[in-house]
Amino acid sequence: MTPGSSRYLRPETLRRIHHLRLRARDVVAGTIAGLQRSPYKGQSVEFRQHREYVRGDDLRRVDWKVWGRQDRLYVKEHEEETNLRLTLLVDGSSSMAYGGGDRPTKYDHAATLAASLAWLALAHGDAVGCGVFDDRLRASVPARTRRSQIEGVCGVLEASRPAGAGDFLRVLRSVAETLPPRGLVILLSDLFGDRPAIGRGLRLLRGRGHDVAVLHVLDDDELDFRFAGPTRFEPLEAGGGLTCDPRALRGEYVAALEAFLAEVRGQAAASGCDYRLVRTGAAVEAALVQFLSQRSG
Repeated sequence: MTPGSSRYLRPETLRRIHHLRLRARDVVAGTIAGLQRSPYKGQSVEFRQHREYVRGDDLRRVDWKVWGRQDRLYVKEHEEETNLRLTLLVDGSSSMAYGGGDRPTKYDHAATLAASLAWLALAHGDAVGCGVFDDRLRASVPARTRRSQIEGVCGVLEASRPAGAGDFLRVLRSVAETLPPRGLVILLSDLFGDRPAIGRGLRLLRGRGHDVAVLHVLDDDELDFRFAGPTRFEPLEAGGGLTCDPRALRGEYVAALEAFLAEVRGQAAASGCDYRLVRTGAAVEAALVQFLSQRSG
């Protein structure tokens, strides 16, 4: 699949991030040779294979004899080196359907982030899996390293539409119980749900040795609350609604929003997870550059 052949793979985004590397903060376990440190010590360090050099590789691993014969750079890989196994979990509950003005919905923004991260990881030989969830894992593709895996990831993302209420604890527990340990799990969600349950789910993943990152996707309307004049607010995951003058509620809303953000940041920190707030009004490539630079820093 080439950039532009999926609604979630944007050439301008991939151009901005292609030189970056998605790295695990913790020791990870993989299935083939790659760039991450293996958790297994004392094993064989025998040569396994060559692969073409990519920007960022350690020059000490370049096979200069091959370069002398072929005038192309290749690096040596050994048995103790393992690839990163990345699992992307995208929230597909009803609240992710919101999109204000000319901005994409939260789901579309999260899916674009996920597809871009999948493309980047696969380009570096990592294994990538992806799932979309509400109260259960609705659609998924298991982790694979082949470059054609991007078609499966984009297929899962494109076939899913936001619907239903989310159940974070149920989903994260299921993922923690079924994934092999010591991978990288990235959760992309608005985190609208039972916050203590989210924290418990994150701790379950961490308890299995996973490196976990949270990309908290919110619309600019939700963060800025710039509504004016009589407005009807309809919940996306429950019944009821409210017609009001939003200017009269803005002070209380902003206070509640700040408490919400502080709580989810605290849940992530207490669980040992990376956290980054992402606005749907911000360019996808800017958010990815910041996130990837933070993890490599």
